[in-house]
Amino acid sequence: MKVLLADDDKVLTHLLSSGLRAKGVETVVTHDAMQALMSALRSPPDVIVLDVQMPGGTGIEALKKLKQSARTSHIPVIVLSGSVAPATSEVVKALGAIEFLLKPIGPDTLYAVLCTVLKLPTPLIAPV
Repeated sequence: MKVLLADDDKVLTHLLSSGLRAKGVETVVTHDAMQALMSALRSPPDVIVLDVQMPGGTGIEALKKLKQSARTSHIPVIVLSGSVAPATSEVVKALGAIEFLLKPIGPDTLYAVLCTVLKLPTPLIAPV
């Protein structure tokens, strides 16, 4: 599985990408919306994980462009946000995001969601 992870929080992207790589997931990391869009167009991943707020445009703008492109419209997109505003979840799902997750999120939880989205066997997550 190849995942494009786009978030301006470098600590979070390091934590998530390290955890996913340890599970055998190929992870490409970008830190702004335009980089994410260009990376997805250049080498389409299996899944895209987008933060809502990033430099270079918002994750919502990137989601719109991803879903408008024939090259990337079929790719499942998971949106991350630190905002609990219910409208954000509704907006991204209306634009074609398959899932909306609130931060903070750990690599095990993200991996389980990725497996569900790609219809792979979902790993058991130990209770915290």
